[in-house]
Amino acid sequence: MLRTRLTHAFGIEHPVVLAPMDLVSGAPLATAVTTAGGLGMIGGGYGDGEWLKREFAAAAGTRVGCGFITWSLARRPELLDVALEYRPAAVMLSFGDPAPFADRIRAATVPLLCQVHTLDQARQALDAGADVVVAQGGEAGGHGVGTRSTFTLVPDVADLIADRSPHTLLLGAGGVADGRGLAAALALGADGVLVGTRFWATREAAVSARAHSRAVAAGGDDTVRTSVYDIVRQYDWPAEYNGRLLRNHFIDRWHGRESELGAHLAEAAAEFEAAVSQQDFDVANMIVGEGVGLVQEILPAGEVVHRMARDAATRLGRWAPQTAVVSG
Repeated sequence: MLRTRLTHAFGIEHPVVLAPMDLVSGAPLATAVTTAGGLGMIGGGYGDGEWLKREFAAAAGTRVGCGFITWSLARRPELLDVALEYRPAAVMLSFGDPAPFADRIRAATVPLLCQVHTLDQARQALDAGADVVVAQGGEAGGHGVGTRSTFTLVPDVADLIADRSPHTLLLGAGGVADGRGLAAALALGADGVLVGTRFWATREAAVSARAHSRAVAAGGDDTVRTSVYDIVRQYDWPAEYNGRLLRNHFIDRWHGRESELGAHLAEAAAEFEAAVSQQDFDVANMIVGEGVGLVQEILPAGEVVHRMARDAATRLGRWAPQTAVVSG
């Protein structure tokens, strides 16, 4: 077993946290990760109060957390109160200044996780009193700044935390899809990992079998960072962010031609909406990171947690038999 500051602080068996992926990380996936000894997180995403209540109710008392897109939460701040009523294991804020919400989360005695993509964002998270900083590299699926890699960002943030706030915990994210990634993150100074794509490709994820089949056949080279889908969905993301997705015909047609896409928005949006309903992933989006190339099969989420932890412990034990994080 792997014992780290994260497992001690959260009372979990394995230093593995589910990324709160919008809609994908519902109650079935979050509870499966928690039951397996990790920390499950429900994806609050852009904010749907009824969906959030339904998923927390479906979790039926299982200890899970919740994550929000911070700039979107600022438009519907009452959703934070909805989540806090369920006494979540943690609240994670991503893509915006966490300070306006930090006091409410702290007053509820709920741990605050802040996802960051740069050192400046990490400093902002520490200033807001984050209990856990999640350093996400550009390899990750979904949104990010995309200019830093996990392999360099994690130790940079680890050094910052050691200097400014040694009690704050650190998670590595972006490209972590197996025990090698977990072992690497711990070696780089993290206390655990936040995992998205590998849990996206599990049986409990709210993902269609057709999407899963396409992902298993894909590799990391098949992903691309783009703003195409933010434009077609008319999501008002801050300019510095774009998203990593699986490349398809729609992206090939419009990536690099974003201004032209804007001029044909009504037609493109209708095409996109039809493709989503028909599960046509030549047009509909599949939000996965470079770690998709390490996904060979669709497994139960609990099996992913156990394999990841077991393999990481074996690797760390082999290369550093006296390491303090390997026990049992």
